Amino acid sequence: MTKSFRTLKLALAQANPVMGDIFGNLDKARQARAEAARLGADLLVLPELYIVGYTPEDLVLKPAVQRDCRRAVEQLAAETADGGPAVLIGTPWLGDDGALRNAVALLDGGAVAALRFKADLPNYSVFDEKRVFAPGPLPQPVIFRGIRLGLPVCEDIWKPEVVEHLSETGAEMLVVINGSPYRWTVTGERLDIATARVVESGLPMVYLNTVGGQDELVFDGASFGLNPDRELACRLPAFRETMALVTLAEGEDGWRIVPGDVEPYPDIQAANWLACVIGLRDYVEKNRFPGVVLGLSGGIDSAVVAAMAVDAFGADKVRCLMLPYRYTSADSLEDAAKCAALLGVHYDVVAIADPVEGFLKSLGPLFEGTKADTTEENLQSRARGTILMAVSNKFGSMVLTTGNKSEMSVGYCTLYGDMNGGFNPIKDLYKMQVYGLAEWRNAHRPDGLKGPAGEVIPERIITKAPTAELRENQTDQDSLPPYPVLDGILNGLVEEEKTVAELIAAGFDEATVRRVEHLLYIAEYKRRQAAPGVKITTKNFGRDRRYPITNRFRDRG
Repeated sequence: MTKSFRTLKLALAQANPVMGDIFGNLDKARQARAEAARLGADLLVLPELYIVGYTPEDLVLKPAVQRDCRRAVEQLAAETADGGPAVLIGTPWLGDDGALRNAVALLDGGAVAALRFKADLPNYSVFDEKRVFAPGPLPQPVIFRGIRLGLPVCEDIWKPEVVEHLSETGAEMLVVINGSPYRWTVTGERLDIATARVVESGLPMVYLNTVGGQDELVFDGASFGLNPDRELACRLPAFRETMALVTLAEGEDGWRIVPGDVEPYPDIQAANWLACVIGLRDYVEKNRFPGVVLGLSGGIDSAVVAAMAVDAFGADKVRCLMLPYRYTSADSLEDAAKCAALLGVHYDVVAIADPVEGFLKSLGPLFEGTKADTTEENLQSRARGTILMAVSNKFGSMVLTTGNKSEMSVGYCTLYGDMNGGFNPIKDLYKMQVYGLAEWRNAHRPDGLKGPAGEVIPERIITKAPTAELRENQTDQDSLPPYPVLDGILNGLVEEEKTVAELIAAGFDEATVRRVEHLLYIAEYKRRQAAPGVKITTKNFGRDRRYPITNRFRDRG
């Protein structure tokens, strides 16, 4: 007798939920289900913790949040009585035992047909799920219309135990919901992990990732399907909310994903740019700001942030202010004006001489007999910060800060001055990466961005020596090592946790390494007061790298 082979059609909703907007996310899930029905899907798949957003941190501990998540999921479950697609959805779930777990719920036939719980809770880097969730037991497969689905959740596939258990207990395929944030190495790591699991288990894997920005984190989507022979059968676009129909077909050798579109993953420059733009866009729009304002100095950092803002919102929602003082060069005035014109933003020039001189006059009696130093220089930065905040208060736009990771690492920034603001899209990019992105953006414009094609950052901004222009003929290298050297040392100290001895052995000057290490530690108090910004590297300041402010440790080796 000839065996009858089966098929399963999954609608992968690479969705961008809004944190805490439980019933808004429910409405989006309904819309996704309607689209899945039009596509002829058997099962709609939504990402990890979709109904509340990822990562919810302590918000998920609120009883009212737990109640509303359950209500929303049960409402959606009731709607599956119409005979349309079933739904797999990520949700927090408070069990009868009083334990809160990170769950994937199967909604079918008008009810919550099955629940499975994340067993391996991540507790490193940006994750602290053990703080808020109880681990689930090793999950059994879920029977969906006669097919045994393995439903690991995100971290469950990063070690072999969960998938091994699912395989041993009869799972026929793996459908994994994820909240996996972007960092510059992550796409290769994900594929390596997924490949190991499908080879070990002999099961195909459908991997669905969320997309969009949530505070410092950006989720890049790039969901994919992987067959047991390592074939990448399909991949969804990165950094874009979308839905795709993925078909699995049963054959003599088991289930396979029918090959579909394999979208190329962006190269590192494009991925970093898109992550910054999307993180900025979602932070501003999800917090309901009407636009952004920033100081446009004629330097590389503010020019790149302005370009990112225009790509995120369009020129009509971006306001730039040139805030000159006596040390502002003619080149900077020209470069800032040209950059604003290329981007098409609203551009104002507001001189700061009067407020700065007013501060100096008021402080004159207190400072009498002392030598002018960085105190007076920082008054310029603080006057600029005050003006930007006033514009923000008057018109409602969020102030963007523009300090890069090199500067934030060593404290080359002014509290209550250039650090004023609500968000910083380049906070986790080193200075040389900022230069690289400026050159890249002048030559590329990815689809979906709102900024213009062609040159958006004047060439002279990229080629001239960086300077804060707080005193006559100042350059950054008066106070810091050349940025290629500084970035190399910081990469070793921050990203790779290398010792001073290892960096010296790699060819860096000992005195310079020790000075940079010292500056890195003593700037911690500034970083604690800095605006949030998009995570790009393996160790961003804040979520990844949590150091004490009061700290006398120095590497004496």
